[in-house]
Amino acid sequence: MTDTTTTVDRIALGLSGALFVLGIVVMGVLELLAGKPYSPAPLTNDAGEVIATPLLDPTLRTGIVIAALLVLAVWGAYKLVTPMATDAADRAEMTAD
Repeated sequence: MTDTTTTVDRIALGLSGALFVLGIVVMGVLELLAGKPYSPAPLTNDAGEVIATPLLDPTLRTGIVIAALLVLAVWGAYKLVTPMATDAADRAEMTAD
């Protein structure tokens, strides 16, 4: 069986994977280590004063994850419009004995 992944495939998958890990795992761990609040909304007291805010802006985390999804979408569109390699299309079929 031949490997049909190209350099573009590896770059796109690596970039999107790195963005997913950065946006979800790394920034999530940083938020946990920073302490409360664990939600994206700031904590307020009874008087309405903000007493704690998240370490990282939630829109930054969301933007990084959306960027990873956009990389995958562009890569998928690229795979749809590029023709299949000739060596991948010419596979020999073998019968089982």
